[in-house]
Amino acid sequence: MRDFNYSEIKNQKWDSEILGLIAAIYKEAGKQEMYLKQRPEELEKLVEIAKIQSTEASNAIEGIVTTNTRIRQLVEEKTTPKNRDEQEIAGYRDVLNLIHENFDVIPVTQNFILQLHKILYNHMNNPMAGKTKNVQNYISATYPDGHVETLFTPLSPYETPDALDRICEEYNRVIGNLEVEPLIAIAVFIHDFLCIHPFNDGNGRMSRLLTTLLLYRNGFYVGKYISLEAKIAKNKDLYYDVLGQAQIGWHEGKEDVLPFIKYLLGIILAAYKDFGDRFALVETKLSAFETVRRAAMDKVGRFTKQDIREMCPSLSVSSIEGALRKLVASGELKREGSGRNTCYYIVN
Repeated sequence: MRDFNYSEIKNQKWDSEILGLIAAIYKEAGKQEMYLKQRPEELEKLVEIAKIQSTEASNAIEGIVTTNTRIRQLVEEKTTPKNRDEQEIAGYRDVLNLIHENFDVIPVTQNFILQLHKILYNHMNNPMAGKTKNVQNYISATYPDGHVETLFTPLSPYETPDALDRICEEYNRVIGNLEVEPLIAIAVFIHDFLCIHPFNDGNGRMSRLLTTLLLYRNGFYVGKYISLEAKIAKNKDLYYDVLGQAQIGWHEGKEDVLPFIKYLLGIILAAYKDFGDRFALVETKLSAFETVRRAAMDKVGRFTKQDIREMCPSLSVSSIEGALRKLVASGELKREGSGRNTCYYIVN
């Protein structure tokens, strides 16, 4: 069984790319604190949008989907789920809400991780909810010709509880002793969690919920306002690619976790930058039309009404629709498609 000793990370020499990403994240986190003091009410609207996006995207990565309307109803109104996919989505919503409201009193221990996993399956009858796996699982890929290849074999069921305890202990020790930069310790913990793959089902979603929890506990609140899960979902092939690279040699303790650390830091930094862009639109008191116009002019390529909604959380849907109609009528934007496939682009 491999050794988990995060002290080794302390002595590692990090390259300039990682150091640059960390410095940039701290700079953006400082700006976010300032923004929140200036405009707390307007920014509260970003929270609801991020919750919807996070719940939708994290489940979609695993092929768990429903309509946009149902996602909103499940997240905002806590309506009753109608089928298995919606039960899984409602469970994710519950864990995410719990983390949002109680992150400071949810310690990083196996017991609490199991409790969160149990809540993830609260809406369905899953006998393994809140329990570590009882069968060997494999990380595999299915290729276009139909053949399946095992990419990585996680720990066996009997090794799992002990390994989960040890990564929690190591993480808490290095964070408590200020031995390792928290952003690096978080990435290493999440990587180890995914390599252990402690559950029969729900490992990917739990890893993303735990990422949010660990970031909040270390003072990085960007995921509350901008969905990290949506950023991962936008290019999930890259996510699986870096994870695959970083898993090689893991059982022997010889893995290179750098690709995964860089990837996760890049996602966090991109979310902070998005937060800054959205704050800029909230900050200046513009008319609804001018707010939408500014958001649209920042877009490259085709975009949807939903993209504008995310950038202008303080505006109602009808205000956004009205502004887009005016921009099309004035010739500044071109409209394509119809119904759910409607999109817009800037006319040069």
